[in-house]
Amino acid sequence: MILAQVLFWLSLLGVAYHHVMFPVLLRALARRRPGRPGPAPVPDAALPPVTLVIPAYQEAGFIAQKLEDCARLDYPRHLLRVIVACDGCTDGTPERAAAALAAPACAGLNAEVRAFAQNRGKVAVLNEVIAGLPPGIVGLTDVSASLSTDALRRAAAHFADPAVGVVAATYALREAGSTGEAGYWRYQTAIKADEAALAAPVGVHGAFYLFRRELWESLPADTINDDVILPMRMVAGGARAVYDRAMVATEEERTHRTQEFRRRVRIASGNVQQALRLWRLADPRRPGLAFVFLSGKALRAFAPLLLVVMFAANVVLAFSPSLLYRLLLAGQVAFYGLALFAIANPGRRLPRVLRFAGYFVEGHAAGLVGAARQITGRDTGRWRRASESSAIMGASGDQELDYVHPLVRVGKRAFDIVVGLVAFLVLAVAFIPVALAIRLTSKGPIFYRQIRVGRSTGTRTELFYLYKFRTMYVDAEARTGPVWATANDPRITPVGRFMRKTRIDELPQAINVLKGDMSIVGPRPERPAFFMKLEKEIPFYVERTHGLRPGITGLAQVNQGYDGSIEDVRSKVGYDHAYAMRLLDPWDWLKTDVWIILRTVSVMVLGKGQ
Repeated sequence: MILAQVLFWLSLLGVAYHHVMFPVLLRALARRRPGRPGPAPVPDAALPPVTLVIPAYQEAGFIAQKLEDCARLDYPRHLLRVIVACDGCTDGTPERAAAALAAPACAGLNAEVRAFAQNRGKVAVLNEVIAGLPPGIVGLTDVSASLSTDALRRAAAHFADPAVGVVAATYALREAGSTGEAGYWRYQTAIKADEAALAAPVGVHGAFYLFRRELWESLPADTINDDVILPMRMVAGGARAVYDRAMVATEEERTHRTQEFRRRVRIASGNVQQALRLWRLADPRRPGLAFVFLSGKALRAFAPLLLVVMFAANVVLAFSPSLLYRLLLAGQVAFYGLALFAIANPGRRLPRVLRFAGYFVEGHAAGLVGAARQITGRDTGRWRRASESSAIMGASGDQELDYVHPLVRVGKRAFDIVVGLVAFLVLAVAFIPVALAIRLTSKGPIFYRQIRVGRSTGTRTELFYLYKFRTMYVDAEARTGPVWATANDPRITPVGRFMRKTRIDELPQAINVLKGDMSIVGPRPERPAFFMKLEKEIPFYVERTHGLRPGITGLAQVNQGYDGSIEDVRSKVGYDHAYAMRLLDPWDWLKTDVWIILRTVSVMVLGKGQ
């Protein structure tokens, strides 16, 4: 209990400090610093040359508008060079960029289009393009961002100070994807302004920032948040970074909810990466910079884990005599319940506190996924447009259909791990009596291992060994070959019949769930011998596990039980596809999975299995 108390209060303190105390303390410290005077305008004769690099991947819809925006910038044409770096675009982005440059709106703009044949990732493109640039000022800007017309002149004025190595614009949304997103960016811009006033903005908005070419170093190929790693390495080396709220980069592309979640997952993965790679920012000889880095970006990377530890420790402490911990647990459960309700009802007019709870929980759920992806090495730095995808990358590197809502994908795996651990504990307790019953009533091993067909993707179908307690006599199918189960099946032992009716034989599948072969709820995993036949006989049979792990229980299993014929399987496929449709909406998924679990428990308790 003492360890649980220590973990709970340390986690609570860390979460409260990062989200509440740090912003308040940062604002107070920033206000105590004397404000820096605005940059003095630089005459045209003293303006430095600027190279504006625009990385692009599948940006055919926005590239012409972006180049026209560059042509409207108030900067001498002979000092501005624009490079559109197309990273293996297949949607006609280079052609549309060339056509835009030939149009009257871009007349006189010194611009070129570099079309790289292979999609290597944004970092690879930046490394190649920037390495070939001469000394001077380099600006990076997103295709979908429009810039304030005086942005380059204001940046040049800041760079008149030789100590300044990075100049960052602020970020604005033309139209937010949600009220939560709008609030998030208001908070982020305020934090960056205060960080800059105290020491330096820890990271910049990738929509638009500039730096001195002389300070640039090649980025590691797997860099995710280049808009943090690139400028902050310069700051760690002693350069000063400026955050100018009068320079505005406005996001023209509206982010949709699913795109927003994926973006936050990727940012979260990058948060873990940069917390480890930018350790020099924690140098105590620069206390202001160390304070904003450790309290902000570094702690942000681990805040989702602190929330999980805090909840788990609170569950343990709820069994202590103290009423306080039971009340705190009830408060946490209520908060997460309200957050899930807000997430499941994005279009409804909800109180602001509910919308905040939903955005908070959704953001930290993305943080958990991102951290897991970074730790397991699943993020490689390759990029895709957020709005582009009908597929996402699976654990094996293959693409899987993206019909599953991102929150559902996170929720299902989290649910699998929690329930899988509980089932594993039950397995540990039940192992000795079950093992004795099996060995005393029939010859053979305690466990039964069988190859099953797992999740399928666009390029492969996974196979795995499914574990169960043995319920049949040894070599029961030696003469008949693989056959479906039947009523009063003679292959099943007396103890095996009881285990099947109560589903006790399924307990070892907790190992499959924890390994990631299976889910708690999903389509039944079939044997390869039946799979090939069923794929030929039943339309859309293989699609039932496309991008989805098979389950210990499922909508089909609780409605029909074991298969006895192809017609039984044909009916089950309908249930499997109906279940897949529930995964489009978090609320539908949650209600369906809870109902399936309750039905499964009733089958186990009442012994209605087959």
